[in-house]
Amino acid sequence: MTVRELIALLEKEDPERIVIMAKDPEGNGYSPLYGMWSGAYLAETTWSGQAGMEELTTEDIADGCTTEDIVDGVPAIVLVSVN
Repeated sequence: MTVRELIALLEKEDPERIVIMAKDPEGNGYSPLYGMWSGAYLAETTWSGQAGMEELTTEDIADGCTTEDIVDGVPAIVLVSVN
């Protein structure tokens, strides 16, 4: 799903609703959305992969990030659950 597709779906909903994320497609667990960040995604299989930074800024380096945090993947928005 792209950001455009997600926005189109969300525009139809009540903006005051809480966002809950499923642990997996089968619904074996759920958690509220904590936040999001933009970075890169590298698929390892058709159902999972790695997410990381696209590049490092001086602020990232000051926060302790290194080149090991960079992922050579496609630009992505990462949704982060509470649990």
